[in-house]
Amino acid sequence: MADDTRTGLQSVSRALRALELIADAGELGVTELSRRLGVHKATASRLAATLAERGLVERNPITDRYRLGFGLIRLAGAAMAGLDVVRAARPVLEELAETTRETVNLGLLSGDDVVYVDQVTGARSIVSASWVGRRTALHCSASGKVLLAFMSEPERERQLGRTPARMTPRTLVDPQALRAQLEEIRVRGYGQIEGELEEGLNAVAAPIRQADGQVNATLSVSGPAFRLRSMDLPRIGRLAIDAATAVSRRLGHSGRWAD
Repeated sequence: MADDTRTGLQSVSRALRALELIADAGELGVTELSRRLGVHKATASRLAATLAERGLVERNPITDRYRLGFGLIRLAGAAMAGLDVVRAARPVLEELAETTRETVNLGLLSGDDVVYVDQVTGARSIVSASWVGRRTALHCSASGKVLLAFMSEPERERQLGRTPARMTPRTLVDPQALRAQLEEIRVRGYGQIEGELEEGLNAVAAPIRQADGQVNATLSVSGPAFRLRSMDLPRIGRLAIDAATAVSRRLGHSGRWAD
């Protein structure tokens, strides 16, 4: 019985890992999936076929590779429907996107990353790519820096003790420099990046507070550097603070962004 339980848990873990790998890659063939999972090609093929039966992945008839399926949209929709912050933030995101004409995202702290759970595209955003479901590291995204700045000191120090990845030549990876920047964020009320996550991408983010004052979510505005210029970031940052404050009030927080 114990062996059956271990086998079942291993299969579940393998299936979840397969979904993560396909999500990261966009599409994966069975051979590459088996290599990344460290299993025989026949095992990977059976796994992909099972996930396809459930609608969680689908096979691209042209490339013969697997990509995420529409079954995940149903599951994600059910999960998002249960998130108070998504419901509370949506009209505010729409208003801010209309005002800034740029892409506005709602990010949540998820383990050691930010995961984006909602997005509204502004009138000037011509790129169709969605950030919903995408994860980014804390140290190199505007939302991540805000979450770092407002988390407890022990947890922040644990995060800063990890070796950060340099995503672009402008990514800030020095822990002391990051500490100084996080202190500035706490004072200023918003975080910003200029080409640290992706070259040519600038963004600002502000903290969303729960009723108890905890910061587990952020509201961010992002756009290309030629449009969202360095000189524009303070103005957009203040708009992000006001919008995040509005969402916080909807969640029951009575103050502004600062304690």
